[in-house]
Amino acid sequence: MNIFLTPAASIGSSGRSRPPPFLWMMPPRGGFGLFSFAEEHLYWKRTLFMSVFWLRTAAGLYSLGLLYALLSLFRRGTRLFTPALVAFAAGAVFHLVSLVELQIETGHLPLNNFYETSSLCAFLIGVLFLIYYAFYRVAIFGVCLFPVVFFMTLIGATEFPVATWSSPHIRNAWLLIHITAVLVGYAALLIAAVASVYYLLQERQLKRKRVDPSSNPLPPLGTLDQIITQAMNVGFVFVTVGTVTGVVWAFIESGTAWILNPEIGFFLFTWAFYLAMIFLRVSAGWRGRRIAWLAVSVLGCSLITWATHLGIRSVWRQ
Repeated sequence: MNIFLTPAASIGSSGRSRPPPFLWMMPPRGGFGLFSFAEEHLYWKRTLFMSVFWLRTAAGLYSLGLLYALLSLFRRGTRLFTPALVAFAAGAVFHLVSLVELQIETGHLPLNNFYETSSLCAFLIGVLFLIYYAFYRVAIFGVCLFPVVFFMTLIGATEFPVATWSSPHIRNAWLLIHITAVLVGYAALLIAAVASVYYLLQERQLKRKRVDPSSNPLPPLGTLDQIITQAMNVGFVFVTVGTVTGVVWAFIESGTAWILNPEIGFFLFTWAFYLAMIFLRVSAGWRGRRIAWLAVSVLGCSLITWATHLGIRSVWRQ
């Protein structure tokens, strides 16, 4: 595997040879570098291995914050926040070590490409959250920021490719988990959207005083609101699992080129929109009409994402 991903080399500030950083987002191709495979492999082990190792360690610790955010949707006041916060703070320490090592070894600030920028931005968001929490003890922001920091760090940790699948059975099983999680998430989101439409119709009829309780087949607004909330929570958990497994699968399958896949771009946008809706419901108390419209909007984004996987993307290009 060609680690450097570049056809040429440049000289860093420390005088050591390293690849031009603006080409690091290119997918790996073997056979045209100025370095031999052994030299590239040795450089990787000496200069970049520890930086990537600490960053992926930080992502693993941040994942506990993601787990807390998902569980808090179903159980308010969960006791997992304290251990999740400790793991999050430890992840920030490892993240800092990774950034410092990367800066020392490459001779430039970690702002040279999308991966490094995403990693640094995630670190700054995490540090600011910890500072604000130390002063104001506002834990509710963790529901939104823990997942954001985790995903941005995960993206930064995919700057350098890894070994391919060790077994086709593992590859197929991982892909099956991804597809199953996404389908269950979309099914729950569809239920939330249908309940949202009924909620809007019921609310409209109530405002116009056209509802006859004896002949009205629609459930009460309170019941519909509860269905929307529970379906949204379940859908977000499975869509998040599908997003994580999808990013990891695409990274192992395509190397660093995974970030250029428009299908994954649509999926990440849908997940971010979904996260914003969940955060507004949990923190701002959005319910009823507002959350119903947001549920329908997220379903629309999901349909667009699904369409890209069915090949409509080629029609748009024409």
